[in-house]
Amino acid sequence: MKLITVLGASGFIGSAVTRALAQQPIRLRAVARRQFTPAPGQAETTVVAADLTDRVALADAVAGSDAVVYLLLSDGGWRAVETEDAERVNVGVMRDLIDVTGSDNGTPPVVVFGGTVSQVGVPPREPLDGSEPDNPATPYDIQKLTAEQILKKATANGQVRGISLRLPTIFGETTAQGANHDRGVVSSMARRALDGQALTIWGDGSVRRDVVHVEDVAAAFTAALANPDSLVGGHWLIGAGRGDQLGEIFRLVAREVAEQTGQRPVEVTCVEPPSHAPEMDFRSVTIDSSPFRAVTGWRPEISLSEGVRRTVAALTTSVHGKARA
Repeated sequence: MKLITVLGASGFIGSAVTRALAQQPIRLRAVARRQFTPAPGQAETTVVAADLTDRVALADAVAGSDAVVYLLLSDGGWRAVETEDAERVNVGVMRDLIDVTGSDNGTPPVVVFGGTVSQVGVPPREPLDGSEPDNPATPYDIQKLTAEQILKKATANGQVRGISLRLPTIFGETTAQGANHDRGVVSSMARRALDGQALTIWGDGSVRRDVVHVEDVAAAFTAALANPDSLVGGHWLIGAGRGDQLGEIFRLVAREVAEQTGQRPVEVTCVEPPSHAPEMDFRSVTIDSSPFRAVTGWRPEISLSEGVRRTVAALTTSVHGKARA
């Protein structure tokens, strides 16, 4: 059976990808910093705990893989990238992966990399479709773009068959155990609402974001693995194709928390942004993922309202022990 290795398998996106792949008749190797309990399914799953900044451990982790899903993120996520450790994880491991990856049958392995749509920098237009020039504005985006460029060069040299999926704003719940997840703005606002705190928005709340549930993102990775030949060598934008106003998202979270806890909705207020707020925070982002959809047939299935309901229900259960029916 095909061997697919997921690097970063216990993270927010990684656990969702691992859960989706576990339903397939494959050999699945789930690699994370520490041991965790993977989702059950048809796959023959092996969990590997490894520090992938160790080249020997990395080589062992990917040995014999037909495909590798690269979802590594340094401790602290995108908030902690201006450190040597972050550079080592977010970029250095990709360099090492290219050096240590090989194939027993002579066919270069597929490597599917989780990038970000913000690699383009301040959005020059709406919607983004992947043809825009890259001008990353933050250290995190620079590191993501650098790793993607390393993968593309290795693909051109015939060392691997690289595919980059540039991901949007992601939200959702997770069932992974023992993982440290950064689940983004929807979960952060839901936690605040569960604590009875008001939800504050910089500006008037009209800025839009293309938000996609984590299960739909996981489905994009499985679609890429199922259709690699037409995707190799490129970067592909993943999105719902709509722009949801942040004000409406926050109000939806407040209403859903009230519905599931029986309490009054917390207040959603607009405030003046701080002087240090980056320009990207005030630019709307919508994504045209039709090129990827045309190749793979992928499309998001979980609506914003359903995704928020599920996210709030999971958080309500973890905080209060149960959610209302």
